[in-house]
Amino acid sequence: MRQLTIVPSITSGTQDSRSLERYLSELKQIPLITAEEELQLARRIRAGDRLALDELVCANLRFVVSIAKQYQYSGLPLIDLISEGNIGLVLAAERFDATKGFKFISYAVWWIRKLILVAIREQVASIRLPINKSRDRIRLLEVIRVLEQELERTPTVLELSDRLELPEPWVQEIMRYTPRCTSLYAPLADEPDRDWLQVLADNEVPAPDNELTGIDAQRTEIKQLLARLPRREREIVRRCFCIGEGYDEADSSVEDAFDLIGQEVGLSGERVRVLKHRGVLKLSLLVRNKDV
Repeated sequence: MRQLTIVPSITSGTQDSRSLERYLSELKQIPLITAEEELQLARRIRAGDRLALDELVCANLRFVVSIAKQYQYSGLPLIDLISEGNIGLVLAAERFDATKGFKFISYAVWWIRKLILVAIREQVASIRLPINKSRDRIRLLEVIRVLEQELERTPTVLELSDRLELPEPWVQEIMRYTPRCTSLYAPLADEPDRDWLQVLADNEVPAPDNELTGIDAQRTEIKQLLARLPRREREIVRRCFCIGEGYDEADSSVEDAFDLIGQEVGLSGERVRVLKHRGVLKLSLLVRNKDV
């Protein structure tokens, strides 16, 4: 698999920044795989090997970051876009058929984009802008991307104003509807002498714990974590893993069929599967960062 280049620019925010720092450090510890290894993993996945699924997904997580960055001005934090893209990556890995002759990433990119766009539509579509601001916002997003490539940093309001030929106050007003950004060249929260780009290039960064422990943790801790999920995702995860009131202790290890759960909550089985993956990935992120 080819080495990926992540353009230096990510969304800011103290908690999101810390989460991204940890996540980028984790990604650096995951080895890339060759085309032959990818083919072998795909065959094992088709045979039902879940460990192979995890390995193929982990080996391509950096690609999800590069795709998610293309939508970082959509109104959702980059870390949320990455989470949604990771769900798409998992779905792609479950469905990939190597016998059709194309590379996994060529197939996965469709699923990654699909899940990201669905999340944007669901969570951002409610924000309505006047037509003139919507038009200028589209121009603004494009100019930001161009200037970031040229300057290798986040452009200032003045630079955006000059390139757009719009008054600074007008640009600032439009930017109210665009997530604030910072550069990967910005210093780390705990290490001012290092930046995020160095984290990606540093082979000495220790590997954090990558295991999702939330599902196997004590029930009380699981319920606390579940309470932080959106209502619909929380209910799907609860039903899939038989967590909470209404489930006997003896049934706690049994997963309901996606189609059955879908009938109960008025969703398709496929939508239930997506929400389950989304909820579990968010729980994973919460577990990793709960002590930060």
